[in-house]
Amino acid sequence: MEWKDGRPRCRWANPENPRYLHYHDCEWGVPVHDDRTLFEMLILEGFQAGLSWECVLNKREAFRRAFDGFDWEKVAAYDEEKCAALAADSAIIRNRRKIAAAVQNARVFGEIRREWGSFDAWLWHWTKGETLREQGLCTSPLSDAVSADLRRRGMKFVGSTIIYSYLQAVGVLWSHEPGCFLEPGPCQNL
Repeated sequence: MEWKDGRPRCRWANPENPRYLHYHDCEWGVPVHDDRTLFEMLILEGFQAGLSWECVLNKREAFRRAFDGFDWEKVAAYDEEKCAALAADSAIIRNRRKIAAAVQNARVFGEIRREWGSFDAWLWHWTKGETLREQGLCTSPLSDAVSADLRRRGMKFVGSTIIYSYLQAVGVLWSHEPGCFLEPGPCQNL
């Protein structure tokens, strides 16, 4: 593939979408430790189910507006009226099950924060704070375990494939493809 800037990237990065290229180059795979960002990505990955990440990414700013900047406490308090308003918002993905899951997941997110001190502490304990290198997978024993724990706690739209994508997005997994200018990246010593 020809890249206008001459920097080869992972095959999935759409060279015609500047928002997508920025996400690939500056966000995807970068370790995240901020709970608000971790919550945002968890919710957005759930909305991706059955769709493309590019579709969700193109609506990201609308999601931020609609979901109060991904303030998990506000989202956890959403009532039926707020959920109905979200379902009517054409700027976001208007799937009622995914909206209800976002509210439920915000509540569980808060429970995990109370138990662990932060969602970050809970998430990164799975790898002892280390970023792991994996390429070419859709699920793994790690995503299976994280998914199972989240489902046991009551989260929805957190199957192993969604969680694998989430782990890649927030830098728990480093999965840039061979030939990508970011490979080997920050995990070259693993």
